[in-house]
Amino acid sequence: MELDERKVKILKAIVSTYLETGEPVGSRTISKFTDLNLSSATIRNEMSDLEDMGYICQPHTSAGRIPTDMGYRFYVDSLMGEKIEAEEERGNLLQRVDKMEKMLKQVAKVLAVNTNYATLVTMPQYNNTVKFIQLSHVDDETLLAVIMVEGNIVKNKLIKTTYNLKNDEILKFNILLNTFLQGASLEDINLELISTMKTQAGEYAEILETIFQGIMEAIHEADDLKVYTSGATNMLKYPELINSESAEKLLGTLEDIEDKEEFIKYMEEVVQKENSDIQILIGQENRSEDLKDCALVTATYQMPEGGKGTIGIIGPKRMDYKKVVTMLKNLTGELDEIFNNNE
Repeated sequence: MELDERKVKILKAIVSTYLETGEPVGSRTISKFTDLNLSSATIRNEMSDLEDMGYICQPHTSAGRIPTDMGYRFYVDSLMGEKIEAEEERGNLLQRVDKMEKMLKQVAKVLAVNTNYATLVTMPQYNNTVKFIQLSHVDDETLLAVIMVEGNIVKNKLIKTTYNLKNDEILKFNILLNTFLQGASLEDINLELISTMKTQAGEYAEILETIFQGIMEAIHEADDLKVYTSGATNMLKYPELINSESAEKLLGTLEDIEDKEEFIKYMEEVVQKENSDIQILIGQENRSEDLKDCALVTATYQMPEGGKGTIGIIGPKRMDYKKVVTMLKNLTGELDEIFNNNE
């Protein structure tokens, strides 16, 4: 059975009413808000069809209907098809700050205050292509490795050696490392490349291996995803989430996100998606167990050096999707202007 125009109007009316009230929607309520001029009995029949099709469900006997994940998905897809624009008349939401970390924390807070949902923002991710490596002495058995990767991110690593390298030997290591690793990404650094470098190092192959391991650790540290959150307690404002086990777990995750490797890995997957448009995942569409009773709306922001990060809003499945999408468009537009036209 396909959704005809009448069913579409009734479904949209059910979803929009439930988004606003959080209460199951009955046929009499729908009859007041649609232009169909149908009796309550006819609307009940249509609602019964929509329930059989999986778009709505009845939480209790004799209660009204609420949208299922499938019903929300239909509503959101219809909404996104209307092409929501950023509000040009809205004033700037962000204040310019000198550090990326402060800016992204500000984005999370502004979104949480303006939407009444939980928010998260990830630091931009780069492909970690090596741009430059510099070794220098610290003491007789310690070297300092300075590694610059894509996005001009610099990582310092102290490397312990069992041999006191002379200045000319350190110079040779710098030449060797930059010759083989400059312009290489983590995917390019394989066993064959390492073997060739060790052959070139000759009698210093063992020292090279120690230095190389330290450099790889530093590069992987640069790849760690940092996430800033705000508004976690906003989740307690929605009755349907208060008694939800997964929502309670999510609240703990957002309040102490640095210890939640599984959730951070999930967000890394979102960041790495090629599509930079607004993305909306509802209920069971989220593979993270923490989000099964929630909706996650994300947008991607771009850095001039090619890195990208994700801004996410987490709320109940009955969130105000139009407001959230508009807010994300406003903020990503401001971030684009700030990061790409930085004076």
